[in-house]
Amino acid sequence: MSDDATSRTGAEGDATSRGEGDATSRDTSRPLLDVRDLRITYGSGARAVPAVRGVDLTLRAGEKLGIAGESGCGKSTLAMALLRLLPPGATLEGEILLDGEDVRTMAWGRLRAVRWAGASIVFQGAMHSLNAVHRIGDQILEPILLHRLAGPEEGRRRVKELLRHVGLPVSRATAYPHELSGGQRQRVMIAMALACDPRLIIADEPTTALDVMIQAQILRLIEGLVAEKGIGLVMISHDLAVLADTCDRLAIMYAGRVVEEGPAREVYAQAIHPYGAALSGAFPRIGDPASRFAPRGLPGDPPDPASLPTGCTFHPRCPVALPSCATEPQPLRAAGPGRRAACVRVDEGFEEASDGATSRGGKPVPGDATSDRTTAPGEATPDGATAPGDATSRDGEDVPGAATPRRGAEDDTTSRDDATSHDGAADDATSRTANGATSRSGDARDAASGPGDAGHDGADEARSTQA
Repeated sequence: MSDDATSRTGAEGDATSRGEGDATSRDTSRPLLDVRDLRITYGSGARAVPAVRGVDLTLRAGEKLGIAGESGCGKSTLAMALLRLLPPGATLEGEILLDGEDVRTMAWGRLRAVRWAGASIVFQGAMHSLNAVHRIGDQILEPILLHRLAGPEEGRRRVKELLRHVGLPVSRATAYPHELSGGQRQRVMIAMALACDPRLIIADEPTTALDVMIQAQILRLIEGLVAEKGIGLVMISHDLAVLADTCDRLAIMYAGRVVEEGPAREVYAQAIHPYGAALSGAFPRIGDPASRFAPRGLPGDPPDPASLPTGCTFHPRCPVALPSCATEPQPLRAAGPGRRAACVRVDEGFEEASDGATSRGGKPVPGDATSDRTTAPGEATPDGATAPGDATSRDGEDVPGAATPRRGAEDDTTSRDDATSHDGAADDATSRTANGATSRSGDARDAASGPGDAGHDGADEARSTQA
């Protein structure tokens, strides 16, 4: 590998030095990444299939942009296009400006200098992205040597530093990929992406096939590195909850287009486009068992890219479509501060559709207790009260000192039934029931003084039972 790498680096050294020269004169006011009217087509002629259709995106240094959508919507194709990693036969149109340079028109030598050093990528599926016959340390070291950022000895020290940075023991540098777990291999991919100190990282499904605990560790690692180094992040995922918890802004793609864009938590909690609302509504809510049985999904299937519907491509599945949607394409239009949506009804909002799909509200934001949404049974409202049902906090944990008023109401009903069923003891049973209701009402009021005042509803219900 060393002879081949040495021969290649001779040509790339000039390109790298040119990149460093450009870095000294960077305009910090311009976006780090600016995608303008990007169109990507596979094949040609009658067999041409559009994968990405007129995408516009902007990312500044230190920002985190999430891109979400179903499988086949074009999000991974978009990620690969940012560094011209598409397979032969793909046609690119539009502009991909990285630090003001158009990646689409870069010379081959300049493009190789930009990859890893200017922008790097964490590929989808770390299990298949590492070379099975090379040790982990050698694979991390290769881009460092290729870009002449350090010599062999200094490069190995850099490898050890990177492994520590991503939470792996230095001893794993001599391991082969099959000796590591899925989470460890994903950390190795992140270490490779950071090896040359890029200004932009593209993470394509970085948590695929990982369990929930490892997913959380990887996401916290990426988030911490972005904050520490001030780099830009483009994260691709089908999981809106992951993107809302990690990213600053969120773009939702459908059939090769961005149909909604805005602040990540706002888009997740109150999607404006009906497809974004359906995508967000596909997740049951913690603390609301009834949400598991709520109608979900959309009629039909995602459209075939080779034969897209006329007008708005989402109209055959849209619960709020108008007749004009079948004939008129809907461009992205302003939908509030910092938000855009490609829908004809963006100015009027949407009513709840008969199949359960909604467009505004109804989804809790990860880590945010103030989102505007319908309160599910047992969940805390913004003013600190608790809705009827099991007293639980927004994240599903029990609220200390919270009352369980439903149980009290059931006990009252039972005692009334018992009282009326015993001949000759109706007056005594009624008296005992009234006293029990009074004491339980007092208990409910005492419990209401705990965190969140969770017992008001229970106290009211007990008082009505006494009456």
